Amino acid sequence: MKFVFQITIKKMKAAVLHQLGSAPRYEDFPDPKPANDEELLLTIKAASIKNLDRGRASGQHYASHTNLPEVVGMDGVGLLQDGTRVYATGITGMIAEKALTSAHRYIPVPNGVDDATAAALPNAVLGSAVALRYKAQLQPGQTILINGATGVTGKVAIQIAKHYGASYIIATGRNPKQLAKLSALGANEVISLKQDDKDLLAQLKTINEQHPIDVVLDYTWGKPIKLIIQSLKGGGMHHISRKVRIVTVGSMAGEDISLSSGTLRSSAIELLGSGIGSILPEEMHEYRVSILPEMFQLAADGKLNIDTDTVLLKDVEQAWLTHNNPGSRLVVMMHN
Repeated sequence: MKFVFQITIKKMKAAVLHQLGSAPRYEDFPDPKPANDEELLLTIKAASIKNLDRGRASGQHYASHTNLPEVVGMDGVGLLQDGTRVYATGITGMIAEKALTSAHRYIPVPNGVDDATAAALPNAVLGSAVALRYKAQLQPGQTILINGATGVTGKVAIQIAKHYGASYIIATGRNPKQLAKLSALGANEVISLKQDDKDLLAQLKTINEQHPIDVVLDYTWGKPIKLIIQSLKGGGMHHISRKVRIVTVGSMAGEDISLSSGTLRSSAIELLGSGIGSILPEEMHEYRVSILPEMFQLAADGKLNIDTDTVLLKDVEQAWLTHNNPGSRLVVMMHN
């Protein structure tokens, strides 16, 4: 008599990428299984789609997906097996019903923060609070200009700069609808980048005379930062420059600028960058154990807000292809 043994592989629903440059598809995928005691199984509730996720799926990022087919998504919010709700970065893709994380890569999410907010907030905090604290070294009472503040991270940066004690916050951007929201978030002055270069430069110079700028947090680079630098540079031998620290986080207006040596010699400008490659291990550790928990609590207390657009997992492919709202983070909900 022959015995036939059939092994059943449990499968979950997930956003699965089959080809670089394409959108992930909603389909079945084998459940992840912990390989050791350091790996924890999460039941995912929500996961955001960020530029990093899109870059890895496009094949243009240095950390692009290589083992296709593969589940996409770097991080998300889910439940540990004991029911604890946590935010975690994934060992496996997180836009799925289940995922693996490390015992050292999760943070409890406080009551009062909904799943979509908890999934969307960490990336924005990484691009704002970390830059403000470690690169800009923003101090209470200082004036800050946030260039390109109409995006998700820029709007969060306004709120965190206020929380960190900035006395005057200047915000720039191109989107009129989003610009109209910035004053309510804490911006003292709002500037449109869509105006004529000459008018923009004059406005920047006037504001800097009235409220001398200490820090520029930049999300655009390109032409806007060139004009900002021009507005900040000194005026010759009889002009004493004020120290200004410029921290660039993004390059929505272009990767390159032309910057003369004379511009830097005639000013007290310091240029720095903030991103994964420039964040020190000890800074990343503090982000996980101190900064992010603090920001989650601010959100729970209603003092930190982020705009989200939510879609169900089953609609992930269409949302991946069509979502175009730079002022709001797209979040995938695994279930209703």
